[in-house]
Amino acid sequence: MDFYLTALLQGLCYAGIAYGIYISMKIFNIPDITTDGSYALGGVVTGALLTHNEPGYIILPAVVLAGALAGALTGFIHTKLKINALLAGILVMTALYSVNLTILGRSNVPLLTMPTLFTSIVVTTNVNQNSLFILLAFVALVTIIIGYLLKTDFGIAMRATGNSEPMIRALGVNTDRMKIIGLAIANALTALSGYLIAQQQGFADISMGIGIVIVGLGSVIIAETVINWLQITSVWLSLLLVLAGAIIFQFVLAFTLSIGVDANLLKLITAIFVLIIVGLPRLTTRSE
Repeated sequence: MDFYLTALLQGLCYAGIAYGIYISMKIFNIPDITTDGSYALGGVVTGALLTHNEPGYIILPAVVLAGALAGALTGFIHTKLKINALLAGILVMTALYSVNLTILGRSNVPLLTMPTLFTSIVVTTNVNQNSLFILLAFVALVTIIIGYLLKTDFGIAMRATGNSEPMIRALGVNTDRMKIIGLAIANALTALSGYLIAQQQGFADISMGIGIVIVGLGSVIIAETVINWLQITSVWLSLLLVLAGAIIFQFVLAFTLSIGVDANLLKLITAIFVLIIVGLPRLTTRSE
């Protein structure tokens, strides 16, 4: 049971990554690999500021700003320098490794003795339940903000940029600016996941983002499968399904560990699981 409670907590922490991947890949159709670097950046900024005894109202905006700057840089390289989006993301992700190491000062910083979000707010004396209530409130607030943003005129313009760039450009919308802002928002959300995970797990590590993009991608693919199956058009319902996808993804990994699979094989299992959920619908369609 502890496996599944931990999976639920991690699924909620990874909601930011799932939303970020949803915005970059499903709204803008941009394969953004900056995710690995901006996730670690969120954790590193959190760890560095916590060790300097900075208050939470400074740490959270700093994390969001850092992630947004990373995403905006990728967007700028892609749109203004006309470099392939995948390559732009790889370049920024690579550069962020050195940036993260410089910010943190070393490869790993423990945070177990630091006053984190989960120790500063006490709803119940049970540690896991307390973390659950805080994460539910935090993720609900983020979901409401993103859902509201996507329903505004600006959000509709963002969605139209991904659906039909020539059409929205003909209407006078600066699509390059939309992409830069969209990637900034996506990576700010990704950095929030790093912010939560660093505090929930009790350490910040410059390598914590390696392969993390697969978690967000798997979450979004799970949601997309349901969205396409039920032909859902509601933004709010789509966001809730993306959140559910992040939780389901972690439950699958928890089940894998609970049946005795070696933890060293977890990354392999993750890759195979994503391959299955990506390939199965295509194989089913082909067989029909």
